Amino acid sequence: MSITADRKAELITTHARSTGDTGSAEVQVAILSERIANLTEHFKTHKKDNHSRRGLLKLVSQRRSLLDHLKKSDQGRYQALIETLGLRR
Repeated sequence: MSITADRKAELITTHARSTGDTGSAEVQVAILSERIANLTEHFKTHKKDNHSRRGLLKLVSQRRSLLDHLKKSDQGRYQALIETLGLRR
């Protein structure tokens, strides 16, 4: 259910702006999107798991805040990121 270290490293190298970059908004949004996708799959079989659902809502809110910040600071990076991750907005 959680993200593996290999997958996380792959996401970091894919979305990093420079070598050693693990904290940029793009990397954080990519990692959050992976965790959200994993939890969404979890809820397909565990429909009554409301405690984890609360965690999912917190992750979605955190990702939304990061995307709003990125949109406000650099529109081009925001557009490139949502196209890369396939987000709706």
